[in-house]
Amino acid sequence: MILEGLFGGLLGGIMRLAPEVIKFFGAKEANKHELEMFKLQTELEKVKGEFKVEEKYVEFSTAELGALSEAYKEQATAVSKADTWVANASAMVRPGITYVIFGLYVLFKISMIILGISTGQPWLTVFGTWGVEDMAMLNMIVSYWFVSRSIEKYRK
Repeated sequence: MILEGLFGGLLGGIMRLAPEVIKFFGAKEANKHELEMFKLQTELEKVKGEFKVEEKYVEFSTAELGALSEAYKEQATAVSKADTWVANASAMVRPGITYVIFGLYVLFKISMIILGISTGQPWLTVFGTWGVEDMAMLNMIVSYWFVSRSIEKYRK
């Protein structure tokens, strides 16, 4: 009889704790699910933010191209009203500045080579004055002019 009472009490206690244990494991799963949802929501917000940055960049680029287009139109209007020599001089400003700066740069490099040869420096040292930076500058100038022409053709 004592054993049956103890067994009954023990079984009653286990039955009382069973829902609490089930709730505990259920809450653990719910928390795991909530954490996973939070991670996904965070990733979604991150992607949305990146998209908004890209969208603003596109808006800025569009506005910049619009401003450049407007400036070209105003320049074309001003040039059409001016004499031909004024229009030609206006068209040669940017290329002229490029020619002058590039010419001075080449003269400097040639003078460095002549100085190196006249002082008896080895050939590798003399031609080492033309390096990676010089090729980058030349590439930048050539790219500017050819890409500019491609953009102008694309706009027409």
